[in-house]
Amino acid sequence: MRRWFACSLFVLLFGGMLASHAAAQEWTRFRGPNGTGESEATTVPGSWTDKDYNWVAQLPGIGHSSPVIWKDKIFLLSADPKTAARHVLCLNSADGKIVWQRDFPGVVHHLHVRSSFASCTPCVDESQVYVAWSDPDHTWFKAFDHDGNEKWSLDLGSWVSQHGFGQSPMIYNDLVIITCSQEASKQAGVPEPRESFIVAVDKATGKQRWRKDCVIDTASYSVPTIRKNESGADELVMASTGEGLFAVDPATGKTNWASKVFKMRTISSPQLVSGLIFGTTGSGGGGNYVVAVRPGPTPEIAYEIKKEAPYVPTPVARGNLMFLWSDKGIVTCINAEDGSKVWQQRIGGVGNSGSPIRVNDKIYCVDEAGMMVVLGAGNEYKLHGKMDLKEECRSTPAVSDGRLYIRTLSKLYSIGGKSGS
Repeated sequence: MRRWFACSLFVLLFGGMLASHAAAQEWTRFRGPNGTGESEATTVPGSWTDKDYNWVAQLPGIGHSSPVIWKDKIFLLSADPKTAARHVLCLNSADGKIVWQRDFPGVVHHLHVRSSFASCTPCVDESQVYVAWSDPDHTWFKAFDHDGNEKWSLDLGSWVSQHGFGQSPMIYNDLVIITCSQEASKQAGVPEPRESFIVAVDKATGKQRWRKDCVIDTASYSVPTIRKNESGADELVMASTGEGLFAVDPATGKTNWASKVFKMRTISSPQLVSGLIFGTTGSGGGGNYVVAVRPGPTPEIAYEIKKEAPYVPTPVARGNLMFLWSDKGIVTCINAEDGSKVWQQRIGGVGNSGSPIRVNDKIYCVDEAGMMVVLGAGNEYKLHGKMDLKEECRSTPAVSDGRLYIRTLSKLYSIGGKSGS
């Protein structure tokens, strides 16, 4: 009896520690920990009304930058659509008030209709936040401490794309890494780009540790993820049109393996599910497909999905179930092991540029008109709710400390946690 009581007490305490850790999880980069878009929080509702928001913050300017969170601070990028002036923002997670704002002049230049001058999602660690933006002559990569003091600033050179800048950095150990994949200019009067590359810098000093030159093909916006390979070593898994799905040593930038599986642009981030690496590719004109690669020294394609496949939105998973949320609002649940369809449902709406995330047993995704759709993350289709945010949205939600944060063009919403459960 005494032994049973001790074991039960340990289970309760350990379970409580895990629940507390899940609730307090930091959201440090695009789509959270390792870019999976996953949280096990249990305090985010599946449907709500306007009176249920913890707060709604009005942001200066507009943008598609998704929020990142460290403890009680939220960081994101915004911009003046008329002058291209950038606003690096820090908000208080308790009330949505701006803690500090740093403004930088900009240069107006061509953007895709779905882009903005603030499409980079920052990344953050315990001491600094890192953010980037560009114009045709400069690519600025900056670090600020949590009090808003600029710690270092790099100009990575010219950057060219018909869509506009949207690369987001990520952190690995003491490095901060960003891809600068660009394309040959198709605009009159705009010079050809000098290079396409990936760069890793010391996050404390901004000094370059390594740089990998890449094929200039078409601008890719994918954010890398970390995989532990067959030897037990970490490798940085990336996606681009020119290189395909490929992995590099995060300490040196040396290529471990590559599989040139894409014929069109890559925007979504690689996902590691059921021992496979998933990437998406496509174009505004269609022809989108998902490819699943079995990684290793000699990678091979496990299968492809070509019908109702996403192009921009990154898939999300729960166990072996993977949810493909297409740009046109068709959601397909597949068995990631073999690609077989579990269910498919047309959600409708005006299309999707943001990516879905999973919070425990629910999936959250906002369409371009600002309609938040919540589905069940299971093997049967279930609609939990649709909530109209009443403003355009091309961002991806974030979760931290049991709360969901949603960025529309000019507002940031907080829902869930103690006051939202």
